Amino acid sequence: MIEFSSQNDFVLEQSERVDSWLKAAALKESYGIDSLGYVFCSDDFLLEINQQFLDHDTLTDIVTFDYTEGTILNGEIYISTDRVADNAKDFNVDFDTELRRVIIHGLLHMCGYGDKTEDEKTRMRSKEDEYLALWDV
Repeated sequence: MIEFSSQNDFVLEQSERVDSWLKAAALKESYGIDSLGYVFCSDDFLLEINQQFLDHDTLTDIVTFDYTEGTILNGEIYISTDRVADNAKDFNVDFDTELRRVIIHGLLHMCGYGDKTEDEKTRMRSKEDEYLALWDV
């Protein structure tokens, strides 16, 4: 089960399509989904989570709490729609494309992909691009 909720006034459009897309991506990565909760929120809300739980005092677009066991995904993914909007402008892409990139980024973290080293970042970006291309199919 995948649930989408908002701490702010954001409403995810095409939530059923996003749900199907995420399930297809998980399956392609050889994972099933038990429970994923996506929470869309403000910068301030996510900064508080970042400080309280991760001891990071920086703005970020996503924080993922991964409770996965084996090949069954379980977790909570918090996404700052403020950061997504700013990053979309910085990267010269539309908001929806950047939002999908961040949404799949969280799922990929739960599938074992990292983004700390340059090699991990390159691999993560490649996987994001792969799944973004599936959106248009």
